[in-house]
Amino acid sequence: MTPVQAMLHEATGLTLSKSSVERAIRHRMEQTAAANQDLYLERMTAEELTALVELVVVPESWFYRDPQAFQAASEFVRARLAADAGRMVRILSIPCAGGEEPYTMAMVLADAGVPVDSFIIDAYDISAGCIARAKSGVYGRNAFRSQDLGFRDRHFSGDGSSDDYSIGDALRKQVRFKQGNLLELDLGARTGYYDVIFCRNLLIYFDKPTTKAAIARLNALLSEDGLLFAGYAEVPSFCQYGFMPLQYPQAFGLRKESAPAAKRAAKPAAKTAPRPARPAPAAAPASAAAPAPAPAPAPARVRAGAPTPVPAPHAPLTAADLLADARRLADLGQLKEAENKSRDHLAQSPDSAEAYFILGLVNELTNKHKLAEDYWKRCIYLQPDHYEALCHLALLAETNNDPAGARALKARAARIYKRQQES
Repeated sequence: MTPVQAMLHEATGLTLSKSSVERAIRHRMEQTAAANQDLYLERMTAEELTALVELVVVPESWFYRDPQAFQAASEFVRARLAADAGRMVRILSIPCAGGEEPYTMAMVLADAGVPVDSFIIDAYDISAGCIARAKSGVYGRNAFRSQDLGFRDRHFSGDGSSDDYSIGDALRKQVRFKQGNLLELDLGARTGYYDVIFCRNLLIYFDKPTTKAAIARLNALLSEDGLLFAGYAEVPSFCQYGFMPLQYPQAFGLRKESAPAAKRAAKPAAKTAPRPARPAPAAAPASAAAPAPAPAPAPARVRAGAPTPVPAPHAPLTAADLLADARRLADLGQLKEAENKSRDHLAQSPDSAEAYFILGLVNELTNKHKLAEDYWKRCIYLQPDHYEALCHLALLAETNNDPAGARALKARAARIYKRQQES
């Protein structure tokens, strides 16, 4: 780590690539007319460090990003209020970027009919520029990437002369924005303060010691029976340090392992549906009581001399069906069954990156880390832009004390994620 990287790491906690730091310094040198880097660093002030930090943080976000998390949080909040209508539900978004995440949570709760006087959202970001933009509540077209933009009509206003939209005052009052760093936040009066915390895609920029420290702070901020929502690649890190995943596909929610059993009923009901992109056959709805057995059908009249009908054999599952079943079973925690379906799928489609990814998950969850690594490497060999496999390999590299390898994998995953969102 260069001295400048170390300086920024100390200021932000972020593990930044050498190229991104050098790019930011070149930009600031041009702005300050510094003759060379040594002179620029010699004249470093607190104000200039703030300006440099603004160039290396990652502020991009948009409304309704990863919507399953907001749905799971909404169900949790409504269950909490149903049990105690007089309580105030407290929600934290950190980092909040330009305010898209906390405002989305406010919109989701408003659309669900949750009274505005029963919840409040605190939102922090290290970037003063992001906080200023969030407080303004004005957003351009890039912040609206959801396929359904009905929320924009309900909660925003535009003057028609530009692509900018302003969020309504009622929702603006529900969010309290402040500049702040998770690693420096005063925990004194906030221990167990928040019912719901959103901390998504922050830990991927931390080294292992900083990740551990950040999770410890989030654990302190979260109530014992609260919910925390992380980025996909961060879930294994939280599970290493006292959290367990919520069974709500694609929400990437977690709760404390120490959560009181009596309180866990307040969590959102487990979802068993597979990912929308990989549909599985719908399960028959469960009923409250078993139905009475149907009467046996009368024997069919068979014409004398006619051959006895033979039941048609079940059609073999297609490769797509096997893969959908494997994903569904993995989501349900039925690991052996998921492994068998994945192998059956590979028998039909030997070059299936997704099947190797699922086998990696199964082996990670059964603590066979070397096998998991081999499967994920095979996955990205077949599909080099497989974001999820890259994230898991990065976390595994950290566990194996390979920080350089972890940084390279995280940077590769971040580039792929950005390309996917832009497309």
